Amino acid sequence: MQADRSFAKHPIVYHFLFWIIYFTFNWIRWGSYFDDYHYSFQSNLVEFPLHIVLVYFNIYYLMPHLIPKRIAWYAIILFVSTLAITLIRIVLTYYFVTTDVYKESGFEDLSLFHFKYVSASFIGEIYVVAIGTAIKMTADWIQYKSKTTELQKVNLETELAFLKSQIQPHFFFNTLNNLYSLTLDKSNKAPYTVLKLSELMSYVIYDAKQKKVPLVKEIKHIQNYLDLEMLRYGERLNVDLEISGDIEGKLIPPVLLLPFIENSFKHGTRLIGQDIPILISLSVKAGRLHFVTENNKSPGPIADNGLQTYNHGVGLENTKRRLKLIYNHDYELELIEGEEKYRTYLNIPLDEN
Repeated sequence: MQADRSFAKHPIVYHFLFWIIYFTFNWIRWGSYFDDYHYSFQSNLVEFPLHIVLVYFNIYYLMPHLIPKRIAWYAIILFVSTLAITLIRIVLTYYFVTTDVYKESGFEDLSLFHFKYVSASFIGEIYVVAIGTAIKMTADWIQYKSKTTELQKVNLETELAFLKSQIQPHFFFNTLNNLYSLTLDKSNKAPYTVLKLSELMSYVIYDAKQKKVPLVKEIKHIQNYLDLEMLRYGERLNVDLEISGDIEGKLIPPVLLLPFIENSFKHGTRLIGQDIPILISLSVKAGRLHFVTENNKSPGPIADNGLQTYNHGVGLENTKRRLKLIYNHDYELELIEGEEKYRTYLNIPLDEN
Protein backbone atom coordinates (compact mmCIF):
# COMPACT_ATOMS: atom_id res chain seq x y z
CA MET A 1 0.00 0.00 0.00
CA GLN A 2 2.82 2.37 0.90
CA ALA A 3 4.59 1.49 -2.36
CA ASP A 4 1.43 2.33 -4.32
CA ARG A 5 1.20 5.73 -2.64
CA SER A 6 4.88 6.46 -3.37
CA PHE A 7 4.36 5.52 -7.01
CA ALA A 8 1.33 7.80 -7.27
CA LYS A 9 3.39 10.72 -5.97
CA HIS A 10 6.14 10.26 -8.58
CA PRO A 11 6.23 13.13 -11.13
CA ILE A 12 6.49 10.72 -14.07
CA VAL A 13 3.03 9.40 -13.26
CA TYR A 14 1.49 12.87 -13.58
CA HIS A 15 3.34 13.55 -16.82
CA PHE A 16 2.18 10.24 -18.25
CA LEU A 17 -1.43 10.89 -17.25
CA PHE A 18 -1.36 14.38 -18.74
CA TRP A 19 -0.17 13.20 -22.14
CA ILE A 20 -2.61 10.28 -22.20
CA ILE A 21 -5.52 12.62 -21.41
CA TYR A 22 -4.35 15.23 -23.92
CA PHE A 23 -3.83 12.59 -26.63
CA THR A 24 -7.29 11.14 -26.02
CA PHE A 25 -8.87 14.59 -26.15
CA ASN A 26 -7.15 15.43 -29.48
CA TRP A 27 -7.98 12.03 -30.94
CA ILE A 28 -11.67 12.38 -30.16
CA ARG A 29 -11.82 16.05 -31.19
CA TRP A 30 -10.24 15.58 -34.62
CA GLY A 31 -11.89 12.21 -35.13
CA SER A 32 -15.25 13.92 -34.64
CA TYR A 33 -14.22 16.77 -36.96
CA PHE A 34 -13.20 14.46 -39.82
CA ASP A 35 -15.64 11.73 -38.88
CA ASP A 36 -12.61 9.47 -39.17
CA TYR A 37 -11.26 8.29 -35.81
CA HIS A 38 -8.74 5.94 -37.41
CA TYR A 39 -7.09 8.81 -39.28
CA SER A 40 -7.16 11.00 -36.16
CA PHE A 41 -5.53 8.28 -34.09
CA GLN A 42 -2.72 7.76 -36.65
CA SER A 43 -2.15 11.49 -37.06
CA ASN A 44 -1.90 12.10 -33.33
CA LEU A 45 0.30 9.04 -32.88
CA VAL A 46 2.83 10.66 -35.23
CA GLU A 47 2.51 14.15 -33.80
CA PHE A 48 2.57 13.53 -30.07
CA PRO A 49 6.15 12.22 -29.70
CA LEU A 50 7.24 15.42 -31.46
CA HIS A 51 5.05 17.52 -29.16
CA ILE A 52 6.61 15.85 -26.13
CA VAL A 53 10.18 16.39 -27.35
CA LEU A 54 9.56 20.08 -28.08
CA VAL A 55 7.71 20.76 -24.81
CA TYR A 56 10.35 19.12 -22.60
CA PHE A 57 13.19 20.69 -24.56
CA ASN A 58 11.60 24.08 -23.84
CA ILE A 59 10.70 23.70 -20.15
CA TYR A 60 13.70 21.67 -18.99
CA TYR A 61 16.49 23.12 -21.13
CA LEU A 62 15.67 26.43 -22.81
CA MET A 63 13.78 28.07 -19.93
CA PRO A 64 16.23 27.16 -17.13
CA HIS A 65 19.32 28.09 -19.17
CA LEU A 66 18.19 31.17 -21.10
CA ILE A 67 15.44 32.87 -19.05
CA PRO A 68 15.68 35.63 -17.96
CA LYS A 69 19.28 36.53 -18.85
CA ARG A 70 19.19 35.60 -22.56
CA ILE A 71 15.60 36.14 -23.51
CA ALA A 72 16.43 37.07 -27.14
CA TRP A 73 18.36 33.85 -27.64
CA TYR A 74 15.52 31.96 -25.99
CA ALA A 75 13.01 33.35 -28.49
CA ILE A 76 15.27 32.61 -31.46
CA ILE A 77 16.10 29.04 -30.42
CA LEU A 78 12.47 28.29 -29.54
CA PHE A 79 11.34 29.61 -32.93
CA VAL A 80 13.92 27.55 -34.84
CA SER A 81 13.21 24.43 -32.77
CA THR A 82 9.46 24.76 -33.26
CA LEU A 83 9.89 25.30 -36.99
CA ALA A 84 12.16 22.24 -37.26
CA ILE A 85 9.67 20.06 -35.36
CA THR A 86 6.88 21.43 -37.57
CA LEU A 87 8.69 20.44 -40.77
CA ILE A 88 9.52 16.98 -39.38
CA ARG A 89 5.87 16.53 -38.40
CA ILE A 90 4.70 17.51 -41.90
CA VAL A 91 7.03 15.01 -43.55
CA LEU A 92 6.18 12.14 -41.19
CA THR A 93 2.45 12.78 -41.54
CA TYR A 94 2.77 12.76 -45.33
CA TYR A 95 4.69 9.48 -45.50
CA PHE A 96 3.03 7.52 -42.67
CA VAL A 97 -0.52 8.85 -42.38
CA THR A 98 -1.95 10.63 -45.44
CA THR A 99 -0.79 12.29 -48.64
CA ASP A 100 -3.65 14.80 -48.38
CA VAL A 101 -1.75 17.96 -47.56
CA TYR A 102 -3.46 20.19 -44.95
CA LYS A 103 -6.53 17.98 -44.92
CA GLU A 104 -8.45 20.03 -42.37
CA SER A 105 -8.20 23.24 -44.47
CA GLY A 106 -10.52 22.08 -47.23
CA PHE A 107 -8.04 23.30 -49.86
CA GLU A 108 -6.87 20.93 -52.58
CA ASP A 109 -3.60 20.58 -54.46
CA LEU A 110 -1.46 22.34 -51.88
CA SER A 111 2.27 21.69 -51.92
CA LEU A 112 3.82 19.82 -48.99
CA PHE A 113 5.48 22.94 -47.62
CA HIS A 114 2.84 25.46 -48.58
CA PHE A 115 2.96 28.56 -46.39
CA LYS A 116 -0.60 28.06 -45.10
CA TYR A 117 0.08 24.44 -44.13
CA VAL A 118 3.42 25.22 -42.46
CA SER A 119 1.96 28.23 -40.65
CA ALA A 120 -1.03 26.28 -39.31
CA SER A 121 1.20 23.40 -38.20
CA PHE A 122 3.65 25.86 -36.60
CA ILE A 123 0.86 27.56 -34.64
CA GLY A 124 -0.34 24.12 -33.51
CA GLU A 125 3.10 23.35 -32.11
CA ILE A 126 3.28 26.76 -30.37
CA TYR A 127 -0.14 26.00 -28.87
CA VAL A 128 1.15 22.75 -27.36
CA VAL A 129 4.33 24.45 -26.09
CA ALA A 130 2.23 27.19 -24.50
CA ILE A 131 0.08 24.65 -22.64
CA GLY A 132 3.15 22.77 -21.39
CA THR A 133 4.87 26.01 -20.34
CA ALA A 134 1.79 27.27 -18.52
CA ILE A 135 1.46 24.01 -16.59
CA LYS A 136 5.16 24.01 -15.69
CA MET A 137 5.10 27.63 -14.53
CA THR A 138 1.96 27.00 -12.48
CA ALA A 139 3.51 23.93 -10.85
CA ASP A 140 6.72 25.86 -10.11
CA TRP A 141 4.72 28.74 -8.61
CA ILE A 142 2.75 26.38 -6.38
CA GLN A 143 5.98 24.69 -5.27
CA TYR A 144 7.60 28.07 -4.62
CA LYS A 145 4.62 29.24 -2.56
CA SER A 146 4.66 25.98 -0.62
CA LYS A 147 8.38 26.33 0.14
CA THR A 148 7.95 29.99 1.06
CA THR A 149 5.09 29.16 3.40
CA GLU A 150 7.09 26.35 4.99
CA LEU A 151 10.12 28.62 5.37
CA GLN A 152 7.97 31.32 6.99
CA LYS A 153 6.56 28.72 9.34
CA VAL A 154 10.03 27.49 10.31
CA ASN A 155 11.24 31.07 10.80
CA LEU A 156 8.19 31.85 12.92
CA GLU A 157 8.69 28.78 15.11
CA THR A 158 12.40 29.56 15.45
CA GLU A 159 11.72 33.16 16.48
CA LEU A 160 9.02 32.09 18.95
CA ALA A 161 11.40 29.54 20.48
CA PHE A 162 14.09 32.21 20.72
CA LEU A 163 11.70 34.65 22.40
CA LYS A 164 10.62 32.01 24.91
CA SER A 165 14.24 31.15 25.63
CA GLN A 166 14.85 34.84 26.40
CA ILE A 167 11.85 35.09 28.70
CA GLN A 168 12.71 32.05 30.78
CA PRO A 169 16.18 33.14 32.02
CA HIS A 170 14.77 36.59 32.73
CA PHE A 171 11.99 35.06 34.81
CA PHE A 172 14.29 32.73 36.77
CA PHE A 173 16.71 35.56 37.42
CA ASN A 174 13.92 37.51 39.12
CA THR A 175 12.75 34.48 41.09
CA LEU A 176 16.25 33.60 42.27
CA ASN A 177 16.63 37.17 43.47
CA ASN A 178 13.54 36.65 45.62
CA LEU A 179 15.01 33.44 47.03
CA TYR A 180 18.31 35.17 47.66
CA SER A 181 16.52 37.81 49.75
CA LEU A 182 14.92 35.09 51.89
CA THR A 183 18.18 33.26 52.46
CA LEU A 184 19.87 36.50 53.55
CA ASP A 185 17.13 36.95 56.13
CA LYS A 186 17.58 33.28 57.14
CA SER A 187 13.87 32.87 56.67
CA ASN A 188 12.26 29.48 57.38
CA LYS A 189 10.22 30.15 54.26
CA ALA A 190 13.24 29.40 52.07
CA PRO A 191 12.53 25.61 51.75
CA TYR A 192 8.93 26.37 50.73
CA THR A 193 10.28 28.86 48.22
CA VAL A 194 12.62 26.24 46.75
CA LEU A 195 9.65 23.87 46.36
CA LYS A 196 7.63 26.54 44.55
CA LEU A 197 10.61 27.38 42.40
CA SER A 198 11.00 23.72 41.42
CA GLU A 199 7.35 23.65 40.32
CA LEU A 200 7.93 26.76 38.26
CA MET A 201 11.04 25.29 36.68
CA SER A 202 9.19 22.08 35.85
CA TYR A 203 6.48 24.08 34.10
CA VAL A 204 8.90 26.25 32.13
CA ILE A 205 11.28 23.43 31.17
CA TYR A 206 8.67 20.85 30.15
CA ASP A 207 5.30 22.49 29.50
CA ALA A 208 6.67 25.66 27.92
CA LYS A 209 8.09 23.58 25.06
CA GLN A 210 4.53 23.05 23.82
CA LYS A 211 2.87 25.48 21.44
CA LYS A 212 -0.24 25.57 23.63
CA VAL A 213 -0.90 24.49 27.22
CA PRO A 214 -4.14 24.25 29.21
CA LEU A 215 -5.22 27.60 30.59
CA VAL A 216 -5.65 25.89 33.97
CA LYS A 217 -1.91 25.08 34.02
CA GLU A 218 -0.99 28.63 33.08
CA ILE A 219 -3.12 29.94 35.95
CA LYS A 220 -1.49 27.50 38.36
CA HIS A 221 1.88 28.73 37.12
CA ILE A 222 0.79 32.30 37.85
CA GLN A 223 -0.40 31.28 41.31
CA ASN A 224 2.98 29.73 42.10
CA TYR A 225 4.65 32.97 41.09
CA LEU A 226 2.26 34.97 43.29
CA ASP A 227 2.97 32.64 46.22
CA LEU A 228 6.66 33.39 45.86
CA GLU A 229 6.06 37.12 45.73
CA MET A 230 3.79 36.95 48.78
CA LEU A 231 6.58 35.17 50.65
CA ARG A 232 8.90 38.00 49.74
CA TYR A 233 6.67 40.98 50.54
CA GLY A 234 4.55 39.46 53.29
CA GLU A 235 1.54 41.39 54.55
CA ARG A 236 2.41 44.47 52.49
CA LEU A 237 1.32 42.63 49.37
CA ASN A 238 -2.39 42.60 48.62
CA VAL A 239 -3.04 40.60 45.45
CA ASP A 240 -6.59 40.39 44.17
CA LEU A 241 -6.72 37.47 41.72
CA GLU A 242 -10.08 37.27 39.96
CA ILE A 243 -10.98 34.35 37.71
CA SER A 244 -14.31 34.07 35.92
CA GLY A 245 -15.81 32.10 33.07
CA ASP A 246 -15.20 28.52 31.99
CA ILE A 247 -11.43 28.01 32.05
CA GLU A 248 -11.58 24.24 31.56
CA GLY A 249 -10.61 22.84 28.17
CA LYS A 250 -9.04 26.09 26.97
CA LEU A 251 -5.52 26.37 25.54
CA ILE A 252 -3.05 29.26 25.62
CA PRO A 253 0.61 29.77 24.61
CA PRO A 254 2.79 29.00 27.66
CA VAL A 255 4.36 31.72 29.82
CA LEU A 256 2.42 34.38 27.93
CA LEU A 257 0.75 36.23 30.80
CA LEU A 258 3.47 36.17 33.42
CA PRO A 259 5.61 39.02 32.00
CA PHE A 260 2.66 41.40 32.45
CA ILE A 261 2.31 40.29 36.07
CA GLU A 262 6.05 40.61 36.61
CA ASN A 263 5.81 44.12 35.24
CA SER A 264 3.13 44.96 37.82
CA PHE A 265 5.43 43.83 40.63
CA LYS A 266 8.42 45.56 39.12
CA HIS A 267 6.74 48.98 39.09
CA GLY A 268 4.12 48.56 41.79
CA THR A 269 6.40 47.55 44.65
CA ARG A 270 8.77 50.54 44.71
CA LEU A 271 6.74 52.55 47.19
CA ILE A 272 8.66 52.01 50.44
CA GLY A 273 6.59 51.42 53.56
CA GLN A 274 3.25 51.33 51.74
CA ASP A 275 0.81 48.54 51.00
CA ILE A 276 1.12 46.99 47.54
CA PRO A 277 -2.30 46.48 45.92
CA ILE A 278 -2.16 44.51 42.64
CA LEU A 279 -5.22 43.45 40.66
CA ILE A 280 -5.05 40.46 38.31
CA SER A 281 -8.19 39.46 36.44
CA LEU A 282 -8.73 36.57 34.00
CA SER A 283 -12.14 36.30 32.36
CA VAL A 284 -13.17 33.85 29.65
CA LYS A 285 -16.00 35.08 27.43
CA ALA A 286 -17.11 33.75 24.04
CA GLY A 287 -13.89 31.82 23.47
CA ARG A 288 -11.62 34.76 24.28
CA LEU A 289 -9.50 35.59 27.30
CA HIS A 290 -9.78 39.05 28.83
CA PHE A 291 -6.71 39.57 31.00
CA VAL A 292 -6.17 42.64 33.19
CA THR A 293 -3.43 43.74 35.57
CA GLU A 294 -3.50 46.94 37.56
CA ASN A 295 -0.95 48.39 39.98
CA ASN A 296 -0.04 51.66 41.64
CA LYS A 297 2.52 53.78 39.90
CA SER A 298 5.79 54.26 41.69
CA PRO A 299 8.30 57.05 41.06
CA GLY A 300 10.11 56.59 37.80
CA PRO A 301 12.40 58.50 35.46
CA ILE A 302 11.06 61.74 34.01
CA ALA A 303 11.07 62.21 30.23
CA ASP A 304 11.75 65.50 28.44
CA ASN A 305 8.02 66.09 28.07
CA GLY A 306 7.54 65.89 31.85
CA LEU A 307 5.68 62.56 31.77
CA GLN A 308 6.75 59.64 33.88
CA THR A 309 8.26 56.82 31.82
CA TYR A 310 8.77 53.13 32.49
CA ASN A 311 11.31 50.69 31.19
CA HIS A 312 9.31 47.52 30.69
CA GLY A 313 12.34 45.30 30.19
CA VAL A 314 13.13 42.31 28.02
CA GLY A 315 10.30 40.06 29.20
CA LEU A 316 7.45 42.39 28.29
CA GLU A 317 8.94 43.45 24.95
CA ASN A 318 9.44 39.82 23.97
CA THR A 319 5.85 39.05 24.94
CA LYS A 320 4.61 41.82 22.67
CA ARG A 321 6.60 40.28 19.84
CA ARG A 322 5.20 36.83 20.63
CA LEU A 323 1.65 38.17 20.53
CA LYS A 324 2.27 39.63 17.09
CA LEU A 325 3.80 36.42 15.75
CA ILE A 326 1.15 34.11 17.21
CA TYR A 327 -2.05 36.08 16.69
CA ASN A 328 -1.10 38.52 13.93
CA HIS A 329 -3.89 41.13 14.28
CA ASP A 330 -6.36 38.97 16.20
CA TYR A 331 -5.52 40.34 19.62
CA GLU A 332 -5.86 43.56 21.61
CA LEU A 333 -3.20 44.90 23.95
CA GLU A 334 -3.51 48.15 25.87
CA LEU A 335 -0.87 49.52 28.23
CA ILE A 336 -2.64 52.39 30.00
CA GLU A 337 -0.64 54.77 32.17
CA GLY A 338 -2.78 57.00 34.40
CA GLU A 339 -1.76 59.52 37.02
CA GLU A 340 -1.74 56.98 39.84
CA LYS A 341 -2.37 53.61 38.23
CA TYR A 342 -0.80 51.50 35.55
CA ARG A 343 -3.17 49.11 33.79
CA THR A 344 -2.64 46.32 31.28
CA TYR A 345 -5.47 44.91 29.18
CA LEU A 346 -5.04 41.90 26.88
CA ASN A 347 -7.70 40.23 24.76
CA ILE A 348 -6.74 37.04 22.89
CA PRO A 349 -8.61 34.09 21.33
CA LEU A 350 -8.44 30.75 23.13
CA ASP A 351 -8.16 27.37 21.45
CA GLU A 352 -10.34 24.49 22.58
CA ASN A 353 -8.68 21.36 23.93
